[in-house]
Amino acid sequence: MRLLIQHGTLVNENNIFDGSIIVEDSKITKIVEGNTIPNASFDEVIDASGCFVLPGLIDDHVHFREPGLTEKADIDSESRAAAAGGITTYFDMPNTNPQTTTLQALEDKFALAAQKSHVNYSFFFGATNNNVDLFSQLDPHRIPGIKLFMGSSTGNMLVDRREALDKIFSTATMPIMVHCEDTEIINRNMAEAKRLYGDDPKVTHHPEIRSTEACYQSTKLAVELATKHHARLHIAHLTTAKELELLTSSPSHLLTCEVTPSHLYFCDRDYNALGTRIKCNPAIKSLADRDALRQAVADGRVTVIGTDHAPHLLSQKEGGCSKAASGMPMIQFSLVTMLELVDQGVLTLERLVELMCHNPAELFGVRGRGFLREGYQADIVLVRPNTGWTVTKDIILSKCGWSPMENHMYLWRVERTICNGHTVYCDGVVDTNYIGQPVTFR
Repeated sequence: MRLLIQHGTLVNENNIFDGSIIVEDSKITKIVEGNTIPNASFDEVIDASGCFVLPGLIDDHVHFREPGLTEKADIDSESRAAAAGGITTYFDMPNTNPQTTTLQALEDKFALAAQKSHVNYSFFFGATNNNVDLFSQLDPHRIPGIKLFMGSSTGNMLVDRREALDKIFSTATMPIMVHCEDTEIINRNMAEAKRLYGDDPKVTHHPEIRSTEACYQSTKLAVELATKHHARLHIAHLTTAKELELLTSSPSHLLTCEVTPSHLYFCDRDYNALGTRIKCNPAIKSLADRDALRQAVADGRVTVIGTDHAPHLLSQKEGGCSKAASGMPMIQFSLVTMLELVDQGVLTLERLVELMCHNPAELFGVRGRGFLREGYQADIVLVRPNTGWTVTKDIILSKCGWSPMENHMYLWRVERTICNGHTVYCDGVVDTNYIGQPVTFR
């Protein structure tokens, strides 16, 4: 199968240029700068006129809910949403049922994805207070790293013993992705909120309960542990200006961080309109925190953009701070949301590609993906600017059936997603017969 993508504007490795891409089977074989059309025969020619051509996105942080929580989402439905959003690779989190904290549970997830995932995949292994001895049996060429919850979150995987934390940081040789929130501070804040506002405080109090201090103290401890043990720490979904202070004083190759499109787009003022639809852990915080995150995305302190895509049924989002589930679906609309921030001047298109394609590949050592390079897998997304459309319920592919972006109008559109040289999404249609590949790591 020979494929030509021509007349597009390529965005890759801090460069924007007109050119064409030749794909043979699953790999990029030639990148041609300029408007010269290669003199060869092709099985398919895609006219990318008016489109920007990007590497397929790598989302380092998703919750696809399978196995065990499939009333909310599953690998089939969420990988379809990923394809529609320009994401060609995802790393799924371990707080499923059963949790991905045993070797068998990890193998079971790979087996499910080999049957159901429409884009490329891998899975984090979950740390607990007592499973560190399994780390040496993990294949570092198959998984991106260890996921550690240093704070209660969906799935009840809290690791709270200092002895266990020291052992995890001293033992893990792969990146440790950490959810950082201090449970004692959260519990104390929740008790006070209930005293003041009743058993289920309104969602507007969520950032007071899962507070800046709860995030900062936990992140500070994680940085101290990583520094002490020379571990590779990747802070998930950083949310506060105060936590950003911790990024300047540590070696960059040992300390990296992720920010989500949700925390870059929303702030606490949006709770009044969107309510629990934007309730997530860590909480969406103040406008000042959002603006500080935006600045850190632009200036290089933030390493990657990951969605923390976490679907729940709307019935599970009813209530307030103590009753409504935390988490939101975002994978289908993450790229176009970030492109909207490009239009607003928050970051450049080149920086977006760095954050959502290049850096995840480099950070986790992904083989042959994340760049438009000859010899790399043909994971490619075409996006078209100046094409107004509105998010309506009928186009939402996540199984939960809703989005915090409903009724929002975008000016960018994902036109086509190519995964391993195969068009998995085009003009609103996902090829559900296509199955992605397991990711390999250096």
